[in-house]
Amino acid sequence: MPTNPKARKTKPPKTPQERMRARRKRLQAQGLRPVQHWVPDLRDPRVRADIRREGALLAKHPGNAAIDQWIEDIYDWSEWR
Repeated sequence: MPTNPKARKTKPPKTPQERMRARRKRLQAQGLRPVQHWVPDLRDPRVRADIRREGALLAKHPGNAAIDQWIEDIYDWSEWR
């Protein structure tokens, strides 16, 4: 049986690694570069406990009242009222 010369040949699907490689190549062609960010894992109870501990220390800072007053004095609250 003759094949249809106009029929398109389908390529096998790309693997995830090939798709990612192609994506990175396109992004680099746009002048971008990959950057990895590490952030605190808020799901970790130890991290949450440390944040609470630091917050409690900050709340006890003796200069809080003066800092709060300074913010009140210089900030333009007209957009919030």
